[in-house]
Amino acid sequence: MAMQHDHIRNPLEWIWDHLKQTGRAVEATAHTMEGTWEDRAAAPPTIRRIGAADVGDALAKGLRDFGACRTDVVFLCLLYPLAGLVISRMAFNYGMLALVFPLIAGFALIAPLFGVGLYEISRRRERGIATSWADAFAVARSPAIGSILVMGLLLLALFCLWLFAANLIYSMTLGPDAPVSAAAFARDALTTPEGWTMIWVGMGVGFLFALAVLVISVVSFPMLLDRHVGVGTAIATSVRAVRANPGPMAMWGLIIAASLAIGAIPLLIGLAIVLPVLGHATWHLYRKVVAN
Repeated sequence: MAMQHDHIRNPLEWIWDHLKQTGRAVEATAHTMEGTWEDRAAAPPTIRRIGAADVGDALAKGLRDFGACRTDVVFLCLLYPLAGLVISRMAFNYGMLALVFPLIAGFALIAPLFGVGLYEISRRRERGIATSWADAFAVARSPAIGSILVMGLLLLALFCLWLFAANLIYSMTLGPDAPVSAAAFARDALTTPEGWTMIWVGMGVGFLFALAVLVISVVSFPMLLDRHVGVGTAIATSVRAVRANPGPMAMWGLIIAASLAIGAIPLLIGLAIVLPVLGHATWHLYRKVVAN
């Protein structure tokens, strides 16, 4: 009889195996991208009406998930503030000082995409399945990866449009020349009529972009991960959820904006805590809004 020899895999073998699995998932993504907008559900999901207490409960459950997985998710989410710092440094070096704040503020536009791995961890915890940081990467092997990528590209397009709009606003107020230094830019922005025009118009336009992202994505990503639906259905359900619950969704949007602002203050490092809490809470908010 043949003998089977088991051995403990070293980290390199573990990484290689997961890279192969991810490679196969990426290879299959071209096929899953086909028909991502199609409605594969028998009927549109039922939307529940929620209140402020439900938003608070979702946030509390997000905090509990974070408390149970904080070592894993903080390690994962440190990548995002580090990436933000690198991008900001590049903006300084390439004379794009005026875009540093729009880059940081615009992070909220693509944050829902970064939360997909966190939704997966919350989904597994909800089912009583043991979780670790590696489970966040299980999304890459999900049948919904094509739809998730399409939604991610849509948010990325909105992020690029926001940067274009921010640069245009700067050019029409303080531009078109690049600021000579951070101190000079701050002085011009805060002590001149043109600077205050840039600030107020920029805040207004940024609010419209943030509102658009909230409306189309508040439940879209968790729903794509949880159900066999197309991108069109997920976006339509998200829009219906906001229309049915304007007050609670506005409250949720303010919580997101305030949390990201607070997390960004200490050199973006606070995002390593803020992002996982918001990500876990988003999953629980989806559960409350969209009926099973």
